[in-house]
Amino acid sequence: MTARSLPLVQPALRMWTILRRCYRGQDPVAVLGRGLEMLAAADGHLAPGGGIRTARDVERARRRT
Repeated sequence: MTARSLPLVQPALRMWTILRRCYRGQDPVAVLGRGLEMLAAADGHLAPGGGIRTARDVERARRRT
């Protein structure tokens, strides 16, 4: 069985402009990865240890309180 390949992400022109001007010399993939992790953590989708929280995890936490 062959594994599915990851979809290609094509950043918009505005994203490239921000990457080029604000993060000069840094790997764009790494910068976008850090940003995605920060967004997921802020939205509550990541546990404090960095693991992904599922809807089931959130429901269990609600029942405990």
